[in-house]
Amino acid sequence: MADLDASTPRVFIARHGETEWTKNGRYTGSTELELTADGVKQVEGTASHLVGSRKLIDPARVVQVFVSPRKRAQQTFDILFKSSGVSLESDKVKLEENITEWDHGMYEGWLGSEIRASRKERGLDKDGEWSIWSDGCEDGESPEQVTKRLDNLIAKIRDIQRPHMNGEEPADVVVVAHGMSLRCFVKRWLGYPLDMPLALMLSPGAIGILSYLKHDIKQPAFFVGMSLPPL
Repeated sequence: MADLDASTPRVFIARHGETEWTKNGRYTGSTELELTADGVKQVEGTASHLVGSRKLIDPARVVQVFVSPRKRAQQTFDILFKSSGVSLESDKVKLEENITEWDHGMYEGWLGSEIRASRKERGLDKDGEWSIWSDGCEDGESPEQVTKRLDNLIAKIRDIQRPHMNGEEPADVVVVAHGMSLRCFVKRWLGYPLDMPLALMLSPGAIGILSYLKHDIKQPAFFVGMSLPPL
């Protein structure tokens, strides 16, 4: 792997595999859903290519894994790391409430179209269409609440990685969570507000990569693309 890629600490973000509600676009927060058969295959495919000794996510270089407590995230973690000897019982692994999915409140299980129709019927959003990024969820979380807990997690990660910005010791971190919370995480990693119009895509079972420019803890960045270790 290129020296720049390997020596600067990285944060790998892993989205859980497909669930039934992922397939039909329902807002899924606290509801406990397992992965579909296709969701399992998605994560298995990612693991076979990217997780393992001398692969992109090398367990020997990972010092901490933060996993959302939701069942679908724990299942994804187990599949990603099952051949590496890292388990939920490992000292490296922490179930982390700060990275759980956005609490959708009364919108739990709804489609976006259903949310907007309900709000329109009740006389809301007269000045513009509802957006979770700026308006949050009724009886659920506001953008400010999500920002606060993600910033808490980012501070923990920066404390872990700060002493090793020039590769003094391996300091990679993995975060296993959800589509919405991870997109929020990326925005906060870069210092952007959640309503920043930054279009981000993260497929079920996919891996994203965050790091720092010029080995500088004050310059968080994300990889548009990076080199892979040789087979």
